[in-house]
Amino acid sequence: MVKLMYFNTRQLSAISISAVLWAVINALVGPMFWNMTHLPVLCDMLGVATLSLILWWTRKPGASVMVGAIATLVTFMVSPGSVQFLGFTVACIVFEVFTLILGYERVLGNNLLGWGLLLFASFISTVAAGVVIGIFFMNPGFLASAFGGLAFFAGLHGLGGVIGGVLGVVIVKSLMSRGIQGF
Repeated sequence: MVKLMYFNTRQLSAISISAVLWAVINALVGPMFWNMTHLPVLCDMLGVATLSLILWWTRKPGASVMVGAIATLVTFMVSPGSVQFLGFTVACIVFEVFTLILGYERVLGNNLLGWGLLLFASFISTVAAGVVIGIFFMNPGFLASAFGGLAFFAGLHGLGGVIGGVLGVVIVKSLMSRGIQGF
């Protein structure tokens, strides 16, 4: 039997604000970063740092998926042509599933194993985003001209996820060291 968890108003506020910040920053800065570098890492960094913070903040199933759903809706409102963001929606689901399976308390444990598991979940989820974006939304000619095609493109997303995971760990550890607790 599945027990439905609920979010209090503070958790819903944190989820909503985090998702909107991710979407707006990505919609405004993401295209510039992509045009300058052609590296698909910025959205991964923003997303995983956000997901790590929300996971720590709420420790409840569904929080990461809610962040992804809200961020996707806001992205479509701000930039209707950004359908590639659906790859990050998938990444949020993968992140949620992995952290739920691994156990929130284990992943959020203040030790190397916990942070390693969080980085693993970050990597796997953003690689999934890269695969979805590469298959459904990228120009096949661009992927063919990249060093390793889809695998290279997905790996770059994974790199962005690891960087975002490290940022998330730093943010969470900073909050924990100051005695701040999640909701």
